[in-house]
Amino acid sequence: MSLRTPTRRGLIAFAAGAALAGRGAAAAEPAVGEDGLYHEPWFLQSFLDLREDLESAAASGKRFAIMWELRGCPYCRETHLVNFADAGIASYIRDNFEILQLNLIGARKVTDFDREELSEKDLARKYGIRFTPTLQFFPPSSGGLEAKDAMAREVARAPGYLKPPHFLAMFRFVRERAYERGSFRDFLPHMAD
Repeated sequence: MSLRTPTRRGLIAFAAGAALAGRGAAAAEPAVGEDGLYHEPWFLQSFLDLREDLESAAASGKRFAIMWELRGCPYCRETHLVNFADAGIASYIRDNFEILQLNLIGARKVTDFDREELSEKDLARKYGIRFTPTLQFFPPSSGGLEAKDAMAREVARAPGYLKPPHFLAMFRFVRERAYERGSFRDFLPHMAD
């Protein structure tokens, strides 16, 4: 039996799992938090250090994405109640991605890849996030990200609501690294194959 020092992320995951353990089937349902956002029980529980989150996702063989939302956003609600409610979509995303949920006007402190600590609201401004929901997808490694301009750090972005087939296609586009070969628009016709 191997004993290892628990990480902060491991402790958070254990606490979140323990809290959800007694909830049975309801654990799969998104819940509206005190911040007014829908929260998926499988979303990343984070200390809000983007470099750490990306590296942890990569160590698990997953990709890292940020989902920006806003209280009262009807398309955010639709994303949770329609897109994430689709078992195939939710399963694909859970198996291949770590999703960090941030609030477009939030006050929590987030440490960016360049080690700058900003409120969620200021981080959104830094990255030019204007719509909710917006998904930002990052490369499979954090190497060299701190030296890039904020907008050049992501490999893909989905600004606004995408219907379920296109929503899943965007996650596949990133997972398959199709952004290295062309645009999302070019990738979509291949999804029908």
